[in-house]
Amino acid sequence: MPVKRVFEGSVDYVQVMDKDGKVDKSLEPKIPNETLDRMYRLMVQQRTWDRKCLALQRTGRMYTYAPCEGQEAISVGASQAVSNNDWIFPTYRESFMYHIRGAPLYMMNLIWMGLEEGLKLDKKYRAFPLAIPIATQHPHAVGGAYALKLKGEKAATVVFGGDGSTSEGEFHDAMNFAGVLQTPTVFVISNNQYAISVPVKWQTASETIAQKALAYGFKGIQADGNDILTVYKVVKDAVDSAREGKVPVLIEFITYRMGAHTTADDPTKYRSDDEVEYWRERDPITRFQGYLKEKGIWNEDYEKEVQEEAKKLVEEAVQKAEDYKADPKDMFRYTFAHMTKDLEEQMKEAFE
Repeated sequence: MPVKRVFEGSVDYVQVMDKDGKVDKSLEPKIPNETLDRMYRLMVQQRTWDRKCLALQRTGRMYTYAPCEGQEAISVGASQAVSNNDWIFPTYRESFMYHIRGAPLYMMNLIWMGLEEGLKLDKKYRAFPLAIPIATQHPHAVGGAYALKLKGEKAATVVFGGDGSTSEGEFHDAMNFAGVLQTPTVFVISNNQYAISVPVKWQTASETIAQKALAYGFKGIQADGNDILTVYKVVKDAVDSAREGKVPVLIEFITYRMGAHTTADDPTKYRSDDEVEYWRERDPITRFQGYLKEKGIWNEDYEKEVQEEAKKLVEEAVQKAEDYKADPKDMFRYTFAHMTKDLEEQMKEAFE
């Protein structure tokens, strides 16, 4: 009896603009100039805020922090590609996305200062609070997408994770349910080359992370995560398709975190200066500058204005966060939607 092939699959790589600013016109998304302007301003704001947070932690004004420098194209590009009706499930490295969705920036500082009030998000933002445990958000996003499907809502869920999250069981549970239930879920994996100090080659024998989607019955795409045009296009195509009832999609964005995994990490112990320099030449903000210059948007005066605007925004957010007076009773009130009898008794004992 002859051997019969029962499955064959492949993964496409998408790149709209290379590191030198050369654009593939056939892939270039049509983005209005005002949106391009907003995207650049948000990227600069995120990097300015990120560096400020790092300085705050190093001077004892904030707790352990997870830097995001080098990955701004993913959080900004994806946030501009989804609609206000879609739900997002960020990780700790995408906490700036809450501000992009409309939450005051000082609340993001509260999160990293150890105050849960920073995650008291208005439902209108359609954003789930982040959690520090790895990959726990993936099943939540699939469950949310299934609820949207059952309710007949034209909306998708977009869930974020790092390459390390794909080594967790929750990721694979979520992928399996998404495939079986055909949920409108877009999985966005930021492959920044390391899960803390563990390189991707030690996490998986797969040539790509994107190909893992094939095992669960849907499409996997690999794309340049340092090109915001690519991020916008790939995520928009995926969420538009998901809203129309198509199968889920896994997007693996190739990127790099320029700093440490967190402020508790020392990346010089496991990666070389040459490697960092290679990725610095592919900086997402610098690359986008060149594109905007060709569009007649970016110039030195524009850059000065954007930088000053970002610094003002960040300084005001930090000041408001540091002036914030927390109510210690919230440690009891915030645990559940409705306080249990035990919590009520504990709060009474502590404060009366």
